[in-house]
Amino acid sequence: QVQLVESGGGLVQAGGSLKLTCAASGNIFRGNTMGWYRQAPGKQRELVARITFGGSTNYGDSVSGRFTISRDNAKNTVYLQMNSLKPDDTAVYYCNAIPPSSTSWGQGTQVTVSS
Repeated sequence: QVQLVESGGGLVQAGGSLKLTCAASGNIFRGNTMGWYRQAPGKQRELVARITFGGSTNYGDSVSGRFTISRDNAKNTVYLQMNSLKPDDTAVYYCNAIPPSSTSWGQGTQVTVSS
């Protein structure tokens, strides 16, 4: 059974920082490209950052230069360091494989950025 548990969200003022953590169990992590996704109220879920098993990264235009994705393969964990946060970054953040496993979405972690 695959389980993804996100944590680290919270309320932060614009310009602040947060670091999200995703702990993965099961087979979803090993060898796979992993991603951080987010879903804001009334909007579709979007992919914001991805990282291959070897550590190559790619970012969405809206977060490039502000967010950094990383992973610890020994711990089956993916991180998202978020700096210079903006109110538009407010959303529930999820991790999953790329392409995502439809049965593996976790509860996500809420990030709220106040202006």
